Amino acid sequence: MKTSISTDALSAAIEAVSAKSPLVHNITNFVVMNNTANALLAVGASPVMAHWTDEMAEMTAIANALVINIGTLDGNWVEAMITAGKAANRRGIPVVLDPVGAGATSQRTAAALNIINQCHPTIIRGNASEIMALVDASIKSKGVDSCASSHDALEAAKQLATDTNAVVVISGAIDYITNGTDVHTVEGGHHIMTAVTGMGCTATAIVGAFAAVEPNPMIAATAAMAVMSLAGERAAAYSQGNGSMQVNFLDELFNLSTDKL
Repeated sequence: MKTSISTDALSAAIEAVSAKSPLVHNITNFVVMNNTANALLAVGASPVMAHWTDEMAEMTAIANALVINIGTLDGNWVEAMITAGKAANRRGIPVVLDPVGAGATSQRTAAALNIINQCHPTIIRGNASEIMALVDASIKSKGVDSCASSHDALEAAKQLATDTNAVVVISGAIDYITNGTDVHTVEGGHHIMTAVTGMGCTATAIVGAFAAVEPNPMIAATAAMAVMSLAGERAAAYSQGNGSMQVNFLDELFNLSTDKL
């Protein structure tokens, strides 16, 4: 695993999540709720999964970060996401958006852009096609999978970051993190991670945990992606397939310590 932030900065971020155990409010999809909740617990954060519109303001009032994931959308969920996002903005807590499947349908792309415009996310994390679709609506994705490499989306990510004042993360063989000017990279992980459902969504949730304790969103996002990469790399070394990889990945997250960096 290689990353463009220092080992000291990464160690400090990991220790801060463990020490502060931030409450991360996730409005996420049915496919990954269990995976992301367990991943957050593994890094020392505290997850809550809630999407009822009527409790959004109150739930967000006790959270340290809000993660919005549009994987299984409907109109009520979009309303809840926007309500929670506005409440998070009022409180000054970070909002992390995962525009799952942007580019697959016009409705999904429009919903992601609407959330961006109304909720002003601190960090946007997606795959290459999703990030490109948020800049150019003519870009199409393969469902929730990317049709492009992370490097292909770097210029689009810079443009999106500039337009939204958010840090943008592109997941891929190399992860890119940009604020529109600076670019951080994380190299590592393993290709078997793409065979485990919800790995990208897990990354977004962990970004939320790190953003809750690290005020610099570039450092928070880079540290979170480095943790994903390192845990994936270590877990893949002894996994037999995607089933054992899923379990081993959670164990590596749980047992991650600064001496392993």
